[in-house]
Amino acid sequence: MIFKKTNLNGSYQILPLANNDERGWFLRSFCKNEFKKINKNLSWVQLNHSYTKNKGTIRGLHYQNIPFTEIKLVRCIKGKVFDVIVDLRHNSPTYLKYYSLVLSSEEKNMVYIPEGFAHGFQTLTNDCELIYHHSNFYNKEYENGIRYDDIILSINWPIEPTDISSRDLSFKKIDMNFMPIKL
Repeated sequence: MIFKKTNLNGSYQILPLANNDERGWFLRSFCKNEFKKINKNLSWVQLNHSYTKNKGTIRGLHYQNIPFTEIKLVRCIKGKVFDVIVDLRHNSPTYLKYYSLVLSSEEKNMVYIPEGFAHGFQTLTNDCELIYHHSNFYNKEYENGIRYDDIILSINWPIEPTDISSRDLSFKKIDMNFMPIKL
């Protein structure tokens, strides 16, 4: 695996190394020994799988508050998405900055998202599936989000949004009352 630092402190794009032959390919998407390079105590407690039907759909930007902040490892296993992570750690030099990349089943790349980040994506093809590894359990009482179109973030979504859930549209924009994550 190749771990490429992003412009946000503690986050990485991960490029698995596939072994190809006439039958197809095989790759390792997680190895505790290799991940020790970036996080000594990493352990996954939950694995989620999402399916999104329509191109242009935006999901997010989601995060969980303390004490349920979580590390995520996200990979697109079908289709292609524009993936976005936002640093919400108040003490971070990259606070309220975002990083985006295209995750695709073709490239097999992944994104490692540290605690204290929001995450979202826009589908660039129909019928997209993502796999998420989580370091903490989901807790509905601690879930939160930021509007995908927040002017402070100014995320440059690649295509016109076609579908956004009422829940994601209900998230507030960042203002003076926004409570950053203090880890």
